[in-house]
Amino acid sequence: MKSIYVCHTFYHVLISAVKEMNKDPQKRGEATVLLSTMSCDFGSLKKRLVESALFKNVIEFDEKRDDFFPELAKYKKDKGNVVCNMISRIKYTRRFAKLEERFIPVDFKSYDEINVFCDADPIGIYLSQNRIYYHAIEDGMDTLSTFIHAKYENRGYFGLKKFLSLRLNLIFIRDGYNKYCIDMEVNDRSKVDDDFGKYVEVSRKKLMDSLSDTDRKTLVSLFVSDIDGLNDFINKGVSDGILILTEPLCTLDIRKQIFTDIIDQFKNEGVIFLKPHPRDDLDYRSLFSEYWIFDKTIPMEILGLFKEIHFKKVVGVYTQLGLIDFADERIMLGSKLMDKYEAPEKHFAGWRKD
Repeated sequence: MKSIYVCHTFYHVLISAVKEMNKDPQKRGEATVLLSTMSCDFGSLKKRLVESALFKNVIEFDEKRDDFFPELAKYKKDKGNVVCNMISRIKYTRRFAKLEERFIPVDFKSYDEINVFCDADPIGIYLSQNRIYYHAIEDGMDTLSTFIHAKYENRGYFGLKKFLSLRLNLIFIRDGYNKYCIDMEVNDRSKVDDDFGKYVEVSRKKLMDSLSDTDRKTLVSLFVSDIDGLNDFINKGVSDGILILTEPLCTLDIRKQIFTDIIDQFKNEGVIFLKPHPRDDLDYRSLFSEYWIFDKTIPMEILGLFKEIHFKKVVGVYTQLGLIDFADERIMLGSKLMDKYEAPEKHFAGWRKD
């Protein structure tokens, strides 16, 4: 079977790789992976993917958002009533798919199985308007557990919009609510508060647990850009590790002080490892060069694959730690810590843990 994965983040590539590793050995290495550069800089990941031979083809995809095409703006203006707005949306959907066409790097119709992470991105509109069936896969771990994005983004006359997308394919709605989306894969069906029949559960834990030691080492090599440097650091003697998860909190100078103080609090309990948040721009490598700084792009799941490191504790400020199962203890410092650095009313209300 000729298959392809459309990925927009490092996490998407991880799940694609794990899915391939769960196939029979004779069926591995035949899939294609597209790396959309629209919202993610994959850096040297493409090179490492090619070297791994896990995929037959690794192709960069210059996917374009709708604001790249100025002519689409007129279709997004509110016309004042649902009928006129739906007519504009139908025109927008058709035109957007046509404009995106010249940036598509493969012939999707030549594939037997198409897997799309986050079909809310332009690729979803392109495939649906070209009548190409595909499988949607949730954007992140339990993405739909908080709310149903398709319904929220289309609140107001949802029944009408659902009919136009799911039955007539005149407009596009994400996450399975489109005629040409075969199903919507989620990690845990019980966490999705929606009775839509296209949801299919594929447990991420089961996928990860089924990996061989060789597969785990391959994944680590894929997502840790300086694997030799990490091995050298570990070989200096790492017993208990303390993993600190940074966050884009406050101003850079206050953020520096926050994580300096957190390191000081825990450094006598084990070897410090830092994992910067993807949106955290503080230069941790320069500030804390004596510690190992993981790439900010590395999926959290990779950190649970190190047999050489025993994480005694994982520490965060507001980061939700419930899904981290590779540390003995999970510590959320929360507002009791943050109150020392800024006025309590500045903390995001939903983060307070008093």
